[in-house]
Amino acid sequence: MKAKRNIIILTTALFSLAALPALAAEPGTTEKEVATASEVKAEAQPKIKQTNYTDDYEKFRFGGYGEMVASFMDYGKNRFSGANYGNTREHRSTIAIPRFVLALDYKFNSKWVLGAEIEFESGGVGMEQEMESAPGGTENMEYERDMEKGGEVALEQFHITRLINPAFNVRVGHMIVPLGLTNSHHEPINFFGTSRPEGETTILPSTWHETGVSVFGTFGKGYATFDYQAMVVAGLNPDGFGMLNWVQGGKQGLFESDNFSSPAYVARLDYKGVPGLRLGASAYYCHDVLKNADKSWKYSSISRSALKIFSFDGQYKNPYVTARANVIWGNLDNASAIGNVVTGNKSNTNSYPTGVRRHVAKTALCYGGELGVNVSKFFKKGKCPVIYPFVRYDYYNPQQKGDDNQTMQNILQVSKWTAGVNWYALPNLVVKADYTTRQIGTQKVFGTTKFNSENELSFGIAYIGWFTKR
Repeated sequence: MKAKRNIIILTTALFSLAALPALAAEPGTTEKEVATASEVKAEAQPKIKQTNYTDDYEKFRFGGYGEMVASFMDYGKNRFSGANYGNTREHRSTIAIPRFVLALDYKFNSKWVLGAEIEFESGGVGMEQEMESAPGGTENMEYERDMEKGGEVALEQFHITRLINPAFNVRVGHMIVPLGLTNSHHEPINFFGTSRPEGETTILPSTWHETGVSVFGTFGKGYATFDYQAMVVAGLNPDGFGMLNWVQGGKQGLFESDNFSSPAYVARLDYKGVPGLRLGASAYYCHDVLKNADKSWKYSSISRSALKIFSFDGQYKNPYVTARANVIWGNLDNASAIGNVVTGNKSNTNSYPTGVRRHVAKTALCYGGELGVNVSKFFKKGKCPVIYPFVRYDYYNPQQKGDDNQTMQNILQVSKWTAGVNWYALPNLVVKADYTTRQIGTQKVFGTTKFNSENELSFGIAYIGWFTKR
């Protein structure tokens, strides 16, 4: 009941503060919404009157987005290392390139469109090969190969779209799963702060992309305008489910082909009838995730495990304020039995969690919201840069509730506040700074617990845009 009450209070407060009169948006700051997941969305670009998402280029466009972050922390790397008081007190720093994405769209003709995105995470991966060629060398002309980086290069999107009419279009290929606010609008212009909202990225894959087929479009008009997406994609793999991140590790793509024995069904509906307002709801259902395991015989003692996830989110934006809020709840059948299955062993290199028990929870929950104010609107035009001070709150718990025989890890429950500033040096280039504090083991919006808090100061820079259009 406390969690539900906190969700209601947080959502109401954010949208009450944001519900100022919807003034006419100034050129260069109006959000541009599109119906494609491969669209590189710069909310700060002028709105273009379109019948579909390909109307603003003739044949080809190429662009992308990227971000860099440096963080300074007062806590250690392992929250379980501090016994009864949580994380140890430790001063450390990190610097990273979380992602660099290249995107392109190509029109075969006016009806057939190719879209693709390639994502380099954490600097990508590197492989070096050399040959010892010195005469009399000790390695006798042998080839050497060294792995240099620990990041990832992923085909985030690759799909072909058949445009039929604004209300109904078909897409086949590798696509974004539009579950939650962050997956649907994951580019760095679409959230305040240096990092994506932590609740969503903890319990769900991010960016979540799977292979399948989708239909999408827009229907209605005026105050009754809606966007929709419905898709059938590869379901999650239970081998990747765990205590720390619930089903987040179940995204497929580790092997040459994905398991499709039990596909997932995804639907999203967005209301966009009021200028500046977007309200969204999405749902995910997989009848039996066990059929998608790499070694499904390991789960033969479990009859079935259905996975259900529901999300509600919204955004209100006018020239003065931007407010966003979201909630995600998920339920996994037979979670305790799945947690007892061993997916690997510690003697082997394994991308999945190892050990006898993984303690997967039956339900997981996250909710949060943010509010930013455009201070430049309170000064004469040109007298103040476009700066958004903001505040954000997140609650998340990958161990919200277990089966009857499960004991949940309270230390994974997080109540998090973030405050900072976003400076839009250009409409599609933003410099960010924020301070974050996490309270561990509580769902209270304010207050402390017996566990040490986790605090960090971060700085970042991000961009987004189309480099060329032909």
